Amino acid sequence: MINYKQRMQRFQGLIAGAADLVFFPIATDLDYLTGIHRDIPCYGRVLHPGAWLEGAWLSADKGPILTLPRMTAELGGKGGIEGFEIRVLGDWDDPAVMAKAIIDEMKLPASPRVAVSENAEAESLIEIQKLIPDARFVSATKILRQLRVIKDADEIAIMREAGRITEAALTDAIATFKLGMTELDVVAELDYQMKRHGSLGPSFTTSLYNTGTNHPMLLGQPLKTWPRKLNPPVSVLLDFGAVLDGMCYDYGRTVSFGAPSAEQVKVHRLIMDSQAAGIAALKAGQATCAEVDKAARDVIAAAGYDKAFRHRLGHAIGADVHEPPFLTKGSDTVVQEGMIFTVEPSILQDGSFSARVEDCIVVRPEGGEKLTNGFQDLIVVDA
Repeated sequence: MINYKQRMQRFQGLIAGAADLVFFPIATDLDYLTGIHRDIPCYGRVLHPGAWLEGAWLSADKGPILTLPRMTAELGGKGGIEGFEIRVLGDWDDPAVMAKAIIDEMKLPASPRVAVSENAEAESLIEIQKLIPDARFVSATKILRQLRVIKDADEIAIMREAGRITEAALTDAIATFKLGMTELDVVAELDYQMKRHGSLGPSFTTSLYNTGTNHPMLLGQPLKTWPRKLNPPVSVLLDFGAVLDGMCYDYGRTVSFGAPSAEQVKVHRLIMDSQAAGIAALKAGQATCAEVDKAARDVIAAAGYDKAFRHRLGHAIGADVHEPPFLTKGSDTVVQEGMIFTVEPSILQDGSFSARVEDCIVVRPEGGEKLTNGFQDLIVVDA
């Protein structure tokens, strides 16, 4: 179980010389710091009166005051959270009055440094600046990232369980896969199975990257790709992950609809060998992010597929799906024990067959530790 009280104390120690006031909206940073979980987001904004002050206010020596519009407190279930001073804004109340009272209680110096989460909306900054015209804004996320980048044993345990949920969802989803189903059928089944196994929902939009001789690769056009039927021969590249206790998983496997060709078998073997090389290179204190990327990329380049590996090798992951640092060319960040990265090589070939694999990996002194180990062979759907 994560010790949020201790985490808050550590953060307040970091802000003692960096900020006079901190504001965190209900989003990733506040979730990480307090365990007040955010919800799966909506496509469109759902605003309440005074929504800009929805979040927590704190300083190095004053502990968080949670301000909530009535709709969030009651219908959103946030009003029953224990261990916080909660102030609820009525639909008819003036949010500026509530915020000013809190600011006055903080007894800020002239030209105070106000640290705001990078998840905050511009409206929050505009309103805070009206109340503190001489404020100097800094990033609270950058301060907090000093804690977030290294995962402790409790976070790793949560990520491991999120990975178990993700693989359990895939196991049950595969049982429903059949030739001729649509791409939307696959996406919907994966999302359903993740929720069924205990995920709040998908940690990001579940995605497929599908190619074949008669199946062109169309990226970022779901309304065009969802209706397409998966008839052989086609490579189906899965990209999805579960959410658990504020942590995000990211996972990928390749499915052949129809008996795989020699090319499908070859590119799948290459991405598995590439991933293994990248994982082996994740030695704490011994490699930079760029060196890890190169170790995996060299495997694919040596086989002549370097132009088909179009993206960085991976990214850090935890409370957000994509976090810094990134496993990419040009990054001189040295990997440290407790960092968690995705290692996700791919070969993307339009008009031919593609493959990808992705797991979350913990950096260890002797090399990376995989949090998921299932489905190491190419998955085949042939009926």
